[in-house]
Amino acid sequence: MNSNRIVALVPMRHQSERIAGKNYRLFAGRPLYHHIVTTLLACPLISRVVIDTDSEAIREDVMGHFPQVFLIERPEHLRGGTVPMNDILLHDIQEVEADYYVQTHSTNPLLRSETIEGGIEYFLDHREACDSLFSVTRVQVRLWDSSTRPVNHDLSVLLRTQDLPPLYEENSCLYVFPRDTLERFRNRIGERPLMYEIDRPEAWDIDEEIDFHIAEFLYKKYFLNKE
Repeated sequence: MNSNRIVALVPMRHQSERIAGKNYRLFAGRPLYHHIVTTLLACPLISRVVIDTDSEAIREDVMGHFPQVFLIERPEHLRGGTVPMNDILLHDIQEVEADYYVQTHSTNPLLRSETIEGGIEYFLDHREACDSLFSVTRVQVRLWDSSTRPVNHDLSVLLRTQDLPPLYEENSCLYVFPRDTLERFRNRIGERPLMYEIDRPEAWDIDEEIDFHIAEFLYKKYFLNKE
């Protein structure tokens, strides 16, 4: 049995720059943030789900639909669009004690509870050798830098893309870290992190309008009947 107190942190601003009100915009019939909160609440390893927000509308909706979720009102000095996420997390860990923190976003509605549990277990199993975990998506395509130099392939050897050495994209779906890592490095990723791979469809992040429509399509076609 896991004896660690693990708190999930979900930061949400009222306004978003690229998609108006995306955190509470309807996604497959429910406000977008409902999906990740429901997923986190279904994770047995997570002791508490915490939402950090500056939005009165989100606060009221959370109290009505998720009374078990703990709310943190984001202070004024952390509400700007250019405030680093690590600064917000540093504030949040002062408000809620935990052995470990899990951070994700409302913009990852396809993320499954089994995947989150797997990431936490992977981190705990390797805790002596690592100080943090972040999720990634495998990339096997021919990449070039701004000087037209190949990054991950040799022009003289035309490998199939599936045979290229993989690179990994930080997908912002999942971070696991203890308080001391965040406080020491002022970063949720420490100096000895683990990477945790998530398939691209599940890791789809909503950043722009087109992402919203693609994620909703994927959810309805592949995920809706598997919840």
